[in-house]
Order: sequence, then structure tokens, then C-alpha cells
Amino acid sequence: MRNIQLGQSDLHVTPICLGTMTFGEQVAEAASHRVMDRAIERGINFIDTAEMYAVPARQDTYGATETIIGNWLAARPGLRQKIVLATKVAGPSRGMPWVREGAGMTAADIAASCDNSLKRLRTDVIDLYQIHWPERNVPAFGAIYFDPAKERTQTTIGEQLEALGRLVKEGKVRHIGVSNETPWGVHEFVRLAEQHGLPRIATVQNPYCLINRAVDNGLDESMFRLGVSLLAYSPLGFGLLTGKYDASGTDGPATPRDARIGKFESVRQGRWGRADALEVARRYNQLARDHGMTPTQLALAFCYTNWRVASTIIGVTSEAQLDENIDAWGTQPAPELLAAIDATRWNHRDPAA
Repeated sequence: MRNIQLGQSDLHVTPICLGTMTFGEQVAEAASHRVMDRAIERGINFIDTAEMYAVPARQDTYGATETIIGNWLAARPGLRQKIVLATKVAGPSRGMPWVREGAGMTAADIAASCDNSLKRLRTDVIDLYQIHWPERNVPAFGAIYFDPAKERTQTTIGEQLEALGRLVKEGKVRHIGVSNETPWGVHEFVRLAEQHGLPRIATVQNPYCLINRAVDNGLDESMFRLGVSLLAYSPLGFGLLTGKYDASGTDGPATPRDARIGKFESVRQGRWGRADALEVARRYNQLARDHGMTPTQLALAFCYTNWRVASTIIGVTSEAQLDENIDAWGTQPAPELLAAIDATRWNHRDPAA
């Protein structure tokens, strides 16, 4: 794997990123350390986390993932300089008062969250600091329509950029990004940064997989023309695109119970738990088998070989899963398979968007 540049920043990362939201919930600390060690052994230099992790979000595990990563780094002197470390400041609480009080995300909130993340991560600087979800009203996390009636904001994008700019000036953050953003949001962050001499976003971290290609509905053009890189999360559709749910019931993925959708009700009731998401995932999984590939290989190859994707974020619960995901690198879907993928999307669109 050859490292790629993120946006117009000086960050150069592997095209596979280790996502860590399972650490501290599904994966205990010692096992998490082994997974990260294995990722480094396999050449991965990019690790992504967030202040609200582990997932599903609970007060008891808030900040646990960053703490696990911080302990791992502290036990391995010299390693911090060899990796690109990304984390995120949570947006408005979304029913999580333990993250912050109130419905907004003020400049003071951003500064406090950054300081707390630095302490948990046991580092002096965050390489890529991202806004986890927009402060304003947007269709996200399963909502597909913008609703002006829900419009509200307490901290403008300009104020958010100014707060992030202060963190960059203080040396606490090297570069910034956004997540779960819209085309308008990406344009506005870039426009205001260039107009006022503020930090320019390097990345947008959004879901991108066979059953959620909402990025292809205009955000891809924005990223291309503005020089902003996509960090694709949930490339396996929360496990639906691995085939492990293919034998479960028609009303939604019910097994295996130890997997995220089977284990956590909040996930099962969300976009990844929809019956039509499972139905369409099964179609893609069968396409993979028909072309001599595993479902996991096809789902990851779709992201790994896609011009839109700078780095694909893989979340795992074991070293074996990590190896399987990395081993899919280099798999090239045949043109007729890609055509079949597009035909399937034409008929079924994005059931997990």
C-alpha cells in the first residue's frame, strides 16, 4: 500500500485506517492493544477514534476508547511519531447529556473536548481533529430529508472554524475535518476558511458502502472540486456485507447475537437494522459469491478501488478480522461485476442511507 495525502494537508496515511469504536465495549483493553499492534505490523499508520466512543454510546464507556489508545501509546515509546492519530469532537448531544449539556456545540465546548481528548490519548497533538456530526440541523444517521422546521443552530460554522483555528495555533491540532456532512456543509467550511484565513478541512468522514452510497449523490463532486478527501466508514455495512446475517429472518438481521446488530437494540433499530438493508445486502453478497469472492472481499474492494475514497476505515473485534480486511487489499472487481453492482443500486438505491 502506498500512502496517500489527505486533502491539501501534509498528512500522508495508508489507504486503510483502523477504526476503534468497538474498543471498550465489544473488545477489552488487552485485546484492543493486540489489534493495534497487529495493524502496525501490517503497515497501517492511521488510527481513528472519537470522544464519544465506545459504540453504542453509553455514559459508562464515554471516552473509554481514547483512554485505551492512550494507554497503548504510553506503553510504546516512539510509536506516536509514526502514526497519524485522528479523533472527533461530538456534535450536539443527540440524547447524550454525559457528552455535554445543552443542544449546541460552542467554541468553549470544542476547546474543552479537545483538551480532554489530548489527556485521554496521552499525546500533545491530534493530527486530524474532526467534528463528528454537524451542529446544525441536517439529514443524517438514517434521515434522508432536510426539514426546515427543525432548523436551529447556536454556533455558526464560522465560529466553529475560529475555535478549531485557535487549537491549530496553540499546537494542539494539526489539521481538521468533518464527519456526517452534506455537500453544502463541505462547501461552506471551505468557503469560510478561504475567505477568513482559517484552517481548511482536509477530510470528510461519511458512511460509504454498497448499501449506502449517498456520497455518490453530489458529495463526491464537491470533494473532488474542493480537494477534500473522503474517509469511508462502515464499508461492511455494520456486518451486513460480510454475509454473516444472510441466513437470518426476513424481518431484519437477528443473528448472530454476539455481533453488533444482533447484540445492541439501538443499532438494530437504526439504518443498518432495516429489513430492506439486509435484503439488498444479501443480493450484493450473492454477487460476490457468483464471481468467486467472499462478501467481505467484494465490499472492501468496492471501497479500496473507488476513486472517491482516500482511506477506508475498518472496524474489527479481533486480529483475524483485521487480517481478513487487510488481505482484501489488491482485490480488483471485474468490469462486469462493477456493472452488476451499479445495476443493483439502480433498482434498490441506498437502503441503509
